[in-house]
Amino acid sequence: MEFGMTGFVVAGLVVGFIVGMTGVGGGSLMTPILLWFGINPATAVGTDLLYAAITKSGGVLVHKKNDNIDWKITGWLTLGSVPAAALTLLFLKSIDSDMQATNAVIKHALGFVLLLTALAILFKKQLMAFAQKHAGDHYHLSGRSLNALTVLTGVVLGSMVALTSIGAGALGTVALFVLYPFLATKRLIGTEIAHAVPLTLVAGLGHASMGNMDWHLLGYLLVGSLPGIYLGSHLSGRVPDGVLRPCLSVMLFTIGYKLVF
Repeated sequence: MEFGMTGFVVAGLVVGFIVGMTGVGGGSLMTPILLWFGINPATAVGTDLLYAAITKSGGVLVHKKNDNIDWKITGWLTLGSVPAAALTLLFLKSIDSDMQATNAVIKHALGFVLLLTALAILFKKQLMAFAQKHAGDHYHLSGRSLNALTVLTGVVLGSMVALTSIGAGALGTVALFVLYPFLATKRLIGTEIAHAVPLTLVAGLGHASMGNMDWHLLGYLLVGSLPGIYLGSHLSGRVPDGVLRPCLSVMLFTIGYKLVF
């Protein structure tokens, strides 16, 4: 276990560093790393969810201080995502007696969400350019329909996150950008992180109640990731986006492809 312990601390450090630097990739990197270490899929997802809730809470404090959170949008997203996460957990609980089935469902879902995440990261610029170009068109929504779509986005993210621990970050940010093209990027990221905390906390505690949780592992990951996030945040913007994004995309795409096929 000695190597395992050091390995998990290093994994936390690396993932924390990348998250701090890019704001992307918490779950999408951590969960596959845990699978690679031989942790079973359900435990990897459960542990990663609480890991995300704890690490992102720190992010919320910083964003709140800088007034980068749109609480109204966070509220509408949470209205959809938390109930959806609870229903997804009930579904997992219903097949819980068959551990192999649970792990197979999680593994396949994980692969698909990773492939989507890789595409979202790779084509983020194009998606954002499209959203801004058409921001004034009839496609741009307002009032009730916008709130309804925000809740619906929350439902989709909630199910994905409860199943795979992935999706809130990259996919959530892209979805928000398409819905709210006039929202400043830093507010977009702050709002997304604020939404991720209650979602990952509820989903993580749900998994923990089903026994999909390794508390020692969580401790090691946190020991590594907190300094990692701190270092990464300070280097943010030093490495050009044009280098970081494709690398991250290729890595996630490869992992996703392996899990699905």
